[in-house]
Amino acid sequence: MNIQGWDDAVNPERAELVFEGRNKEFGGYVMRKKYQHRLFIAMIISFSAIILAVVIPKISSWLSRTAESTRSGISEEVTLAEPPPIDKSTPPPPPVVPPPPVQQTIKFTPPKVVKDEEVEEPPPTQEETKEVQVSTVTQEGDKDLIDLPPENPVVGDPDEGKIFTVVEEMPSFPGGESKLFEYLSKNIKYPPVARENGIQGRVYVSFVVDKDGKIKDAVVRRGIGGGCDEEALRVVKSMPDWKPGRQNGRNVQVQYNLPVNFTLK
Repeated sequence: MNIQGWDDAVNPERAELVFEGRNKEFGGYVMRKKYQHRLFIAMIISFSAIILAVVIPKISSWLSRTAESTRSGISEEVTLAEPPPIDKSTPPPPPVVPPPPVQQTIKFTPPKVVKDEEVEEPPPTQEETKEVQVSTVTQEGDKDLIDLPPENPVVGDPDEGKIFTVVEEMPSFPGGESKLFEYLSKNIKYPPVARENGIQGRVYVSFVVDKDGKIKDAVVRRGIGGGCDEEALRVVKSMPDWKPGRQNGRNVQVQYNLPVNFTLK
């Protein structure tokens, strides 16, 4: 009996010797008997899986490139012809304006007492004047036509008389805000009563800058007394014309609130 390779647990001869006289249907005998075959099958499956893992990405990339080239091959570049040059020397013809519709009218003149042979044209009957517009001449046209307004009607300012509080361009003192406060500080005279009683604070004056920039409707909204309210109102009313506010490209009236400070030094 050949005992070479006895240490090899899956040696067929060793398996026969170990399981001699025993139940060879035992799992250990079957495992050792078929070990070589199963090892071979496992190696084939492993190599196949490795080959597929390497080859599939390459095949997928090749298919993608093929599909992309196919799509790009289908597209076709279309070159449009150059448009004809524009002849700037010849002005375009004016647009054709159709004549306005004509309203049908019937001539009606005040009746005069004359002889029958002197009657040139009989006056229209009442039935005719009910259906047709009465005029000084008789003309054919559309009797249902309503008198149209003139082509260029005179449209008034839609903001006429309206006083805004916020507009696109707010009114401003000549020279800006710094010049405004400089004007106030130079022209305000501290009232003696307020000075003697230590009255100081801020007077709020509201006024309207009209479309010409003039100051009007100045009133004290909140005062501090001691003659300061009257002094603030006097200085505001004596201010020079402002730059008027503008809305939608037009000068408009704007209400403006101005704080006037009274501070004892």
